[in-house]
Parts: sequence; structure tokens; C-alpha cells
Amino acid sequence: MPSESILEKVKNVHFVGIGGSGMYPLAKILKDEGYIVSGSDNYLSDTLQDAISSGFRIYEEHDEKNLTGVELVVYSAAIKSDNPELTFAKMNNIPTLERAKLLGIVMNRYKKLVAVSGTHGKTTASAMLTHIFVNSGLDPTAVIGGKLKSLNGNSRLGHSEFAVCEACEYVDTFLNLNPSSGVILNVEEDHLDYFKNIDGVLNSFTKFANNAKDCLVINADDLNSVKVTKNSDVKRIGFGLNLETFKNKKIFDKIFIAKDIKEDRGFYSFSVLKDGKEFLNVNLQIPGRHNIYNALACVAVADFYNIPEHKIKNSIETFSGVHRRFEILAVRNGITVMDDFAHHPTEITSTLNTVAKMGYTRVIAVFQPHTYSRTYTFLREFGAALSLADLAIVSEILAVREKNRYNIYSEDLVKLIKNGKYIKTFKEITDYVLGIAKPGDLILTMGGGNIYKCANEIAKKVENA
Repeated sequence: MPSESILEKVKNVHFVGIGGSGMYPLAKILKDEGYIVSGSDNYLSDTLQDAISSGFRIYEEHDEKNLTGVELVVYSAAIKSDNPELTFAKMNNIPTLERAKLLGIVMNRYKKLVAVSGTHGKTTASAMLTHIFVNSGLDPTAVIGGKLKSLNGNSRLGHSEFAVCEACEYVDTFLNLNPSSGVILNVEEDHLDYFKNIDGVLNSFTKFANNAKDCLVINADDLNSVKVTKNSDVKRIGFGLNLETFKNKKIFDKIFIAKDIKEDRGFYSFSVLKDGKEFLNVNLQIPGRHNIYNALACVAVADFYNIPEHKIKNSIETFSGVHRRFEILAVRNGITVMDDFAHHPTEITSTLNTVAKMGYTRVIAVFQPHTYSRTYTFLREFGAALSLADLAIVSEILAVREKNRYNIYSEDLVKLIKNGKYIKTFKEITDYVLGIAKPGDLILTMGGGNIYKCANEIAKKVENA
């Protein structure tokens, strides 16, 4: 395994699976630092199109011929050990580095690294925090799991000691980080193909919390978030919506609470109390009650780094969101097309509860299940969540890195949905929803895979209707 000094010894780096949401931002940072960066992937996604237009050398297949002149090969957890590029690299003594290790090497350079973790919300929160830091002149480096509109990308190379990193728990990726500040938004069961059960998840988050050097910013309303930080010896800052949460709890050095919460068609405004005193007022420009928590976490971090209140407020109120988070793709003839990354029952419930308040006559949800293990584990929860839509269409399960050893199928999920329908392919789904859509309808695509392709096709046809 290459040491942390590997980047000082190489110039030509190749990314196997460069189109991944965790891979591309690292590839961009290395390219911006002056490295010669190439990459391969199996299909020409929007990310790869962006990479090509940005000057990357991109190959649309995995082949040992792609490694000519390469001095370091980076791969993600999704890449199998028999990948031809990995096999060639190992046979020819070309150093290889797992993406999580590279993330740690790159991000741990920064003295004031903020690592944003959580089962849900980490992309939005890390993007919002990056927006605050940029607007406040801190010039941060950033690695985000989704495209931030104000950056037109999901990474940023700064020139200061500040950095913001989305810290994913899958395969213990975030344990490679040694942040100044760790943020824990929430902790739930997920990725059970790796963690096996909630105890595995809690153990991983506990280790992450113990890596923080200066402070932890914790969702005090979430019992698991509090649990995994109980033995931490760094400064702890709590945030939440419920004042009762903080009573009789002396574990927090500082607390931020949202009060006077008002809702208007799915968008929220509220006041923030800092240690019981008025701090600032916020009008969110992104929908969803869950984003109050994301905003509070960002307020707490920004305050820890002494960003003035007026800059925090202005930045949050000018934050317009992240690609694939309540992203409106088309509005025409009274029909709206929206795409969202929701792929866990909690996220789907939150998304559907939010759009229910936005004034649409009917919500037609299109969901692509993401991995057999998640679908199997949360089958009943998915059924209950998707039943919140007026109609829920379910596509084929996206296998990603798995084989169907669970004997689980989309038809099994549809049986548990109040108004559910199984349609196998994106083309068939597109034709069906366009055939039934009426003025006032919202067509909402959801999932963590490539459902955005279906969303884009529906949006294109709606706009050209």
C-alpha cells in the first residue's frame, strides 16, 4: 500500500470508475493541482461528459491499454478485484490506491478540515457550508457528493487552511479523515451489506467522532448521534428543534435551536437561538423541513470558525441547492418534472411529505430501487414511504455492486405500495407517465442510481410537447 507521500512521487494518475460521485471531485482537485489525470468508466454519463469538456483524458471502457505512462491507479469500492486495469497495475507494480485512502491523503493536508457525516443530508449540508465559507472569503477546498450550483461542480481547490468534505460512512470511508471539526447530522441503519446491523453503523460513527480534533457538531434531537459522541473529549456543539432535548444534558458546550418555525408551500423560515439568545433569522430557499437541521449544523460550524452572523445569514439565504436535490428540470403546460436523490425510506418520506405541501394536484413518483440488499432490508419501509405518493411507479432494481442473493424483485415492493405500479425500463416509464400526466401534476423521479436519465428524458419531452 502506497504511503501518504505517494502524491509527491507521481505526476500521472488514472482513476478507475472516474464517473463516481466520490471519484470525480478528487480527480478534479488533482488536475487543478497540476497532475496529469485520466480515467475510465463503463458508460458516458453526464459526469464523464463534463470531464471530457474539462480536458480529462477519458476512456469509455476498462482496458489495460489505458494505463500507458500511468504512475498511480486510483479505484473505488465499487471496482471489483478482477478489473483489467487493476489487474494490469498490480502485475506491473504500478501503485494502486483505494479512493477512500486518497480522500484522506488529500483532505488531511488542511488544518481546518470540516467533515460532514450522516445517514442523510450530508451532501446538502456540505454544499451549504462550502457556500458559506466561499461567501465569507475563507477560500476553502471542497469535496462534495453532488454538484453545487454556485460552483457548477462538486469540488473546489482553495488556497487556505480550510476544507469541507462530505464524509460517507460506507466501507468506513470517513475513518480515513482526521478533521478539525466533525459534523454528525443523523445516524440510521443503512449500507447493511457492509455493516450488517445498527451496531456496526454505530461503531463506525463512534470511531469517526473520536477522530475529530477540535469539535463535534451534533444533532441533539437524534439519539444515535448523541450516543456515538458520548465519550468524546473535544468540544461538543449541539443543534436541534426541541428545547426539551437539551434539558438535563450537560454534554454540550454550546447549543443552537430553531424556533418560531414557519412554513410556506414547503419552504421554511425560523429564528436561531445561540445558547438561548437570539442569534439570527433565516429564510431557506430550498424546500423541506429536514433542511432546518442542515442549516442549523452549518450555522454552528460557521460560528465555531468566527464567521459573522450577517455573512452566515446571507450565505444560507442565497444557497439555491444541489444537483438532484428537489431539482426542477422542467415546467410546461402545468406539468412539473423534478428529480431527487432520495434512495432510503427516511429520505423518500421526507421528500414526499415536502412536495405534498407545494401545491401540486397530484404527485406521480418514479422510484429506482438502489441495491438488492437495501431493497430487501427496508422492503416494508419503502412500501410505506412510497404510498405517500398519489401514484408510485417502480423500475427494475439497480444492482450496482451486488448479485441478487436475496431473491428480491421490484414486484415484491409494488405489492406493498398503496397505488404502486411496476414498469421495467426507463423508456416504458417515460411513455407511461407522459401518457397520464395532466396540468397540475408533479412527476418526481427518485433514487441513488441513474434514474436521472429517465428524469432528463421525461423533462425533454415535456418541454418539447
